Amino acid sequence: MRLNTNIKKVISSMVLFVLYSGFARGQDSVVSVNIDLAKTYQHIDNFGASDAWSCQFIGKWPDGKKNKIADLLFSDDTLANGSPRGIALSLWRFNIGAGSAAQGAQSGIKDEWRRAESFLNADGSYDWRKQAGQVWFLKAAKARGLKQFLGFANSPPIEFTLNGKAYTSGSKTNIEPGQYAAFANYISKVVKGVERVSKVKLNYISPLNEPQWSWSDATQEGCPYNNTEIAGLARSIDSAFVKDHIQSHILLAEAGSIQYLFKAGDRPGKGNQVNDFFKPGSPNYIGNLQSVSKIVAGHSYFTTSPATTAIQMRHVLADSVAAIPGLNFWQSEYCILGDNAGEINGSKRDLGIDAALYLAKVIHTDLTTANAAAWQWWTAISAYDYKDGLIYVDKNKTDGNYYPSKMLWALGNYSRFVRPGAIRVYAAVTNQKAINKPLLVSAFKNGKNFTAVIINNNTDKVWVSLNTSDAKLVLTKSYTTSSTEELKAEKITGAKNGILVAPGSVTTITGILK
Repeated sequence: MRLNTNIKKVISSMVLFVLYSGFARGQDSVVSVNIDLAKTYQHIDNFGASDAWSCQFIGKWPDGKKNKIADLLFSDDTLANGSPRGIALSLWRFNIGAGSAAQGAQSGIKDEWRRAESFLNADGSYDWRKQAGQVWFLKAAKARGLKQFLGFANSPPIEFTLNGKAYTSGSKTNIEPGQYAAFANYISKVVKGVERVSKVKLNYISPLNEPQWSWSDATQEGCPYNNTEIAGLARSIDSAFVKDHIQSHILLAEAGSIQYLFKAGDRPGKGNQVNDFFKPGSPNYIGNLQSVSKIVAGHSYFTTSPATTAIQMRHVLADSVAAIPGLNFWQSEYCILGDNAGEINGSKRDLGIDAALYLAKVIHTDLTTANAAAWQWWTAISAYDYKDGLIYVDKNKTDGNYYPSKMLWALGNYSRFVRPGAIRVYAAVTNQKAINKPLLVSAFKNGKNFTAVIINNNTDKVWVSLNTSDAKLVLTKSYTTSSTEELKAEKITGAKNGILVAPGSVTTITGILK
């Protein structure tokens, strides 16, 4: 819940420390950050990414390469130099395919990397050997300690769609209500089957994706729905889960843009989803269903620039969610799309720090203004010339090279250190007149552990002092992602001058609360 309380002047003890001992402050700017550990906001559930679509092939690459990729995504191990081996994602999104891969070119989806297998055969039987590459990544994630898994379906199986395809015709919902029960039973079987072959339980099921879009262009699997249809499908899945004793939670509604969560928008019958699904008395109310999670999910696409618009929209979203007792918001899919008001263009692959800094700003705003309890990236592994991947790969189904991006490590500044159960706390930056661009700072506590993430978009280093109120904070390490570093670890020793934050960087500070 977003707290609208007056900000009292914090009379605090000053915690000052140096990241690089012996470095004189000189003419560097000094910025203060006031931390109030007693002023709390949302609990953090997870940071995640999805396996669409490359994992179906990369999961069949040579063991050495795919294990190194899995380490980058899931590992919480530490290298000999103290830096993390990977970003330790805390949720993994598994694509439950609709079967377009079996149709080949007849699927209508030209790019085979955007098709997906299905466990369901045309004769109604199930083949649990399918989606083997994706299942490998499920197992790899679990082996590295990941505990939260989500299965998502972009389209119903082709056996249940109106046109026999995994995309729609003429913007029409591609499944009849009479087939909802069949779709629900299929999902129930998939939950059980995946657990049987992988030993991984799908904690969440997201049965649809971006229902506002038409999904008629055959570029990937997809199916539109209006809110009434979504509610009907959710009721069918809930009935199947109750009948089959499935403990997975249904996640809705993966809105194509967060604006559809709180206003009608330009898609009649597909907006106002917070109130339509979770406000008692609504004809489409499903908040009382046993299997439906008390979470509303939306995507941050097309709302991240300019900053004034991004912040205004997220304030409205946070207020809408807060008005429903017990409801939380998940930002469940994002990559850099479009021109973003001229700030950055989603086209062209960028392994460098510019895209990473933009991504970090989006995460920061979703966490601190929208009060997102979870933040999830779109494609963990991409073969495309677009800003849509954490790790890029050669478009080769059997072998190739992989290329970690700075976006991977910038997400890691959050995912590796802000763990499930963390609570966001008040953090306000003051005295920023001396710097060109304001620092973006968020702070979290998790038991006795403290974490702060600082984004510096300036071309100069900045010294930062942390002020805590009536709490003793022992700072331990910093982890910096910049044009030259990837979560580089530095021990914090001494208490001199302040925190040196590198130019063009995302820096995570860790500490212990006494």
